[in-house]
Amino acid sequence: MNSNEAPQAARAGAAAPALSDSLITRIRGALIEDLGEAGDVTTNAIFDEHATASAHVVAKEPGVLCGARVFAAVFEQLPNVTVNFRREDGERVGNGDVVIELEGSIRSLLAGERTALNFLQRMSGIATQTARFVEAAQGRLQVCDTRKTTPLWRDLEKYAVACGGGTNHRMGLYDMIMLKDTHADGAGGIANALRLVNERKGSLAVAAEARTLDEVRAVLEAGADLIMLDNMDDATMREAVRLIDKRIPTEVTGGVTVERIALLADIGIDRVSVGALTHSVRALDFSMRLRVSGTK
Repeated sequence: MNSNEAPQAARAGAAAPALSDSLITRIRGALIEDLGEAGDVTTNAIFDEHATASAHVVAKEPGVLCGARVFAAVFEQLPNVTVNFRREDGERVGNGDVVIELEGSIRSLLAGERTALNFLQRMSGIATQTARFVEAAQGRLQVCDTRKTTPLWRDLEKYAVACGGGTNHRMGLYDMIMLKDTHADGAGGIANALRLVNERKGSLAVAAEARTLDEVRAVLEAGADLIMLDNMDDATMREAVRLIDKRIPTEVTGGVTVERIALLADIGIDRVSVGALTHSVRALDFSMRLRVSGTK
């Protein structure tokens, strides 16, 4: 597969990130951050501009691959590099698996190496973390992301969640009305906040957090498309689910761990939102290994 093709696994389960002008600008900015004005002074001191090499990227631990197309896009900003995918976004990889092969200018290969690997490692880490939650859910509830993402890279991180089998929540403040505790407190209660937004919501869906059983009752009376049970203990949550009685979908937010997923499914929760999918994820380890092929 060449670098101009969208990976099949990404097409099947998640919309591959479009190489929009915005994304290319951000990728170029990431390269500039690393190269500065002087470029890779170490590599340029050792290799002339005609030196070539081949390279391959190897997984150093098991996980879910994500970010191959973005990895390739880094090298598309540099001269004389060809990228071929051996594995696809959304695929499981094992320790020692070759996932990407490259060939071309050694100066370009080494100039883009760290930036490209940073994208690949972080996106694969998010996909892998998401897959752990999804596997724990065993299809009994949905695992959703949050807005706790790296500024300016939300589109890539939410794509990584989808590659791991998760569900994307709202992209930002603009595409869904979501009443949180701050809105309820500022408006004099969740019922009043819901009254105000329901008058002005247009075609947008409305989600509302509930911290107590009284707030659950208020949400049910005022009307919402999704109720989010916020940091409730298990007993209160069970009673909330009984009160809701499947009239609207339920989501648990706050304190969701892999270990709690089965319990939440048993209680009857429809979905969970997990900030840990993106805000504190550990990168999946990859390395790029180089083989110098000589000069022309």
